[in-house]
Amino acid sequence: MGGMIDIIERTIAPLPDWAEAPLVALVAAAIGMALGLAVHAVLFRVLRRFARSSQSEADDLVVERLARPTRWAFVAMGVVLAARDTPALDSVWSRFAPFVMPLLTGWIAVAVLRSFVEAMMVRNDISIADNRNARRRRTRLAIFSRIGTFLIVFLTIAGILASIPGVREIGVTLMASAGLAALAVGAAAQPALKALIAGFQMALTEPISIDDVIVLDGEWGRIEDIRTTYVVVRLWDERRLVVPSNRFLEDTFQNWTKTGSQLLGTVMLYLDPATDIAPLREEWGRFITAHPLFDGRAQVLQVTDHSPDAMEVRLLMSAKDGPTLFDLRCFAREHMLDWIRRELPEAVVRRRTLPVAPVEVAADAAMLEAMAATPPRKGDAG
Repeated sequence: MGGMIDIIERTIAPLPDWAEAPLVALVAAAIGMALGLAVHAVLFRVLRRFARSSQSEADDLVVERLARPTRWAFVAMGVVLAARDTPALDSVWSRFAPFVMPLLTGWIAVAVLRSFVEAMMVRNDISIADNRNARRRRTRLAIFSRIGTFLIVFLTIAGILASIPGVREIGVTLMASAGLAALAVGAAAQPALKALIAGFQMALTEPISIDDVIVLDGEWGRIEDIRTTYVVVRLWDERRLVVPSNRFLEDTFQNWTKTGSQLLGTVMLYLDPATDIAPLREEWGRFITAHPLFDGRAQVLQVTDHSPDAMEVRLLMSAKDGPTLFDLRCFAREHMLDWIRRELPEAVVRRRTLPVAPVEVAADAAMLEAMAATPPRKGDAG
């Protein structure tokens, strides 16, 4: 730094005394920032080269996440080093350092946290068939990342405010009357605290995970994102359902992939009670075993109910996940109805009405005519 001071002194020597101090501070700051940027550029050029040479994508994510905040940190470090030997710059920097340094520290901490989370998410691929463990890890990482970011931002703002004398005195006064202040803050922040606690509970108890298939309020969808205060559900028709986090802790909902993605599904057929089941069962077995969406775990045809007009036939099948099962059920329903129409038309439900026998109708008519033709007797009057 001694050489830098000599350069500054030679540069400002021709200037008048009143302009010397500001220019000294400006030149020293410019030189310090230039040195910080140069060191940062060289360092991250080397880091990027190492990251590209590795086969993992996690290294590239970490380097790119840290590049921007550390660039400003190196600039601030250059100004700090220049201010040590430049009293004019030191007097200016001392006014801004209590705000700048906590801000840069918090920014770097958030960048480190998010780069770590993204690197871990890359290692947990959820595009594979058996992705239960990967989805659980991603869910925990997402929740703890947002909670950690909230805490870092809170501490950063607290550090900045603590550097302001007036705000620090107000804080001490509030702590002296902590009883009333705690009640007021607690009442105002109750929804936020409730949502934050719900986020912790969801991370520990895991009622849902990223990419889980759920049914909520009659809507079928997948868990797309889990935030600290709410959850985003991507519905089957590309709509997004935004649900408060505590809803998944307090209310009942269906989770189709809680322990695994494999599911069982049914298709109901209503056929004539006189239908022969044997050819129907044979065709069902032939169709389902040859279908590419069937995973081979379960396939059954059973008569599950009966009424005078129809019998209920249940087709049971299995698939690797919810969307695949839905498609398989549709294909099964279409195929079996088409096969019944072509090969077993007598199985179609018919409504039967039994007519009254002609003999009985004739007998009733003759009796009515005889009663009308018979004259009343004298004793029957009235």
